[in-house]
Amino acid sequence: RYISTFRPSVKCEAAKNKAQWKTMGPAKVAVPSPKNFLQKHSKEPKLPARKKEQDSKKLPALSVPRRTDHPVMGIQSKKNFINTNAVAAITGLPKKPTPIYVDRRQGDKYLLETSGLVPKYIKKKDYGVTPKYVTQRNEEMKRAQKEYEASVLEHLKKGAMKRLSDEERRSLLQGLKKNWEEVYREFQGLSVEIDTIPKKIYKEKLESQMKQLEHDIEVIEKHKVIYIANE
Repeated sequence: RYISTFRPSVKCEAAKNKAQWKTMGPAKVAVPSPKNFLQKHSKEPKLPARKKEQDSKKLPALSVPRRTDHPVMGIQSKKNFINTNAVAAITGLPKKPTPIYVDRRQGDKYLLETSGLVPKYIKKKDYGVTPKYVTQRNEEMKRAQKEYEASVLEHLKKGAMKRLSDEERRSLLQGLKKNWEEVYREFQGLSVEIDTIPKKIYKEKLESQMKQLEHDIEVIEKHKVIYIANE
């Protein structure tokens, strides 16, 4: 059987330290002196001693009168408060009542100023005045239009573009409208049932032609001045 080599030393230490714990706590305890008994408030934290006020660190003067202060006596006023109050009541303007409105039969009252019923917005000083950003934008648009017209005139001088006259524009517009009517008449003449591929292709072709003609008519009607490239 295996026996540890430290067994004798362990037995010796156990026998040596076993006698110390036969009592509650250590064997030798210092007995307190009867003079050091517990006193009242002895365990409360103690504040440091208050230092005396120095001349440089005096407290500011209090607005509350001190106990030793006495009011000034013997001051009299010659003002006639009765007559003064009577004159103020006669000459003063009457107090205007706060405008209110009642919205129920029970008499619930609300302030009229914050209700939105008073036309306060139209009484502003800047009411109806064009804002600055609008005028600035209009000026920029006019400047851009002038620059565009100047560039167009420059191209006209060079002979790269020419302007359509009113008669040419009118005749061009009438021709486009006439073409649209012809295409529309053909579109109305289509059969109700599109059952073959050629019919479907022909219908899509007429629709695209009508859309293109409508777009061209709208452009010409919108712009009174039209420039075209000079061939």
